[in-house]
Amino acid sequence: MVKKRLIFTLLMQDDIFMLSRNFRLQEVGDLDWLRENYDINSLLYSIDELIVINVNRGEKNLLKFNANLSELVRNCFMPVAAGGGIQSDDDVYSILKSGADKVVINSLLFTNPIMVERIIKRFGSQCVVASVDYKLIDNERFVFIGNGSLNSSLKLSTAIQKIIELGVGELYITSIDKDGTGQGYDIAGISEITCFSKVPVIASGGVGKFDQFYDGINLAKADAVSTANLFYFMGDALTEAREILKSNGLSMAVW
Repeated sequence: MVKKRLIFTLLMQDDIFMLSRNFRLQEVGDLDWLRENYDINSLLYSIDELIVINVNRGEKNLLKFNANLSELVRNCFMPVAAGGGIQSDDDVYSILKSGADKVVINSLLFTNPIMVERIIKRFGSQCVVASVDYKLIDNERFVFIGNGSLNSSLKLSTAIQKIIELGVGELYITSIDKDGTGQGYDIAGISEITCFSKVPVIASGGVGKFDQFYDGINLAKADAVSTANLFYFMGDALTEAREILKSNGLSMAVW
């Protein structure tokens, strides 16, 4: 049986970790803040994967991001995926060299799919996580790019089918409407994807309670669940979240 995964996502702007609500950002703290407010040793055993995303709204300084990423993941033994603003296979190489095992690609999926295919050919499908953000408009889900600022005019299911055809290894699906609200995942939106996706789906956006992780897997049939909420799950709360998933009968890896 394939193990379900609990994932923690960190949003980074320069060297500051950010909180996001409907993709509007708020500064939280630097790496020292993270160490003070999270039980790092416990965190290492409570999550299956760490995702780090460069959310700079202006020009993304990849060199600076990579330096901060390298410092952040220096002692991590869990898989790390990182991205934000990737434009080329050389960008991918530099992020992998900084300690990531996989890269997260968003807007490039739509602005330059040929480059995405080139990245997949060079590094492999397992190396590429396709990040897709969407909003509900008039009861239809549309994909947004550019940090959620631009409507691609593509419906979510149509966009996902095109992305899967590129050969990506995983999908990381975020509801902009639910992001940071604590109202739980967009179960209907995630289910719309999991009912046909041939690649693993990571649910993202909206978690504010422990049982909402379970809903993402049990109701939406996601393969993994993620949160980027720095305040709801401080201390060793993600360890508790993992125990709740296990107590509900989900097959989780034992660290």
